Amino acid sequence: MKQLTLALIAFVLLSCGTSKTIQQSKKTIKGQWLLETVTYSETGSFNVNLLQDASAACFEGSSWQFIPNNNTGTYAINGENCATDIRHFIFTIEDVGTEFQSFLLKPTDEKKKSATNQGFRLQLTQLTESNMTLQQTVTLEGKPFKITMNFSKK
Repeated sequence: MKQLTLALIAFVLLSCGTSKTIQQSKKTIKGQWLLETVTYSETGSFNVNLLQDASAACFEGSSWQFIPNNNTGTYAINGENCATDIRHFIFTIEDVGTEFQSFLLKPTDEKKKSATNQGFRLQLTQLTESNMTLQQTVTLEGKPFKITMNFSKK
């Protein structure tokens, strides 16, 4: 009876853990990334402010670091007329049972405290050893509008 109880406890603890897909994603995302391009699902010229921080033009060429063992990271944008200090965030990757994973990014200060307690829900649509794509769907004129951020690993 004692062995059955221990086996049942071990099964419950293991089944509540992080899925293998999430574990692999965290392993792959670890490290330094370069945000190469920001693209849109529609053609035209758009004034997009990413993560309520800066223009898409400032984000292109930005350096990102993901530290999955504590779900934190930083990014530094660059470009003319862009505030170039380092930004901090926490992130979560969730397996939502679709072909994409849900990615939650929440801006914080250096001490991992959020001023607004708001985050941004993105989709992790591609993640390989060398490339990553994050996509955010917003509404433009009543229709879905996708903002795609294309990264390469440094």
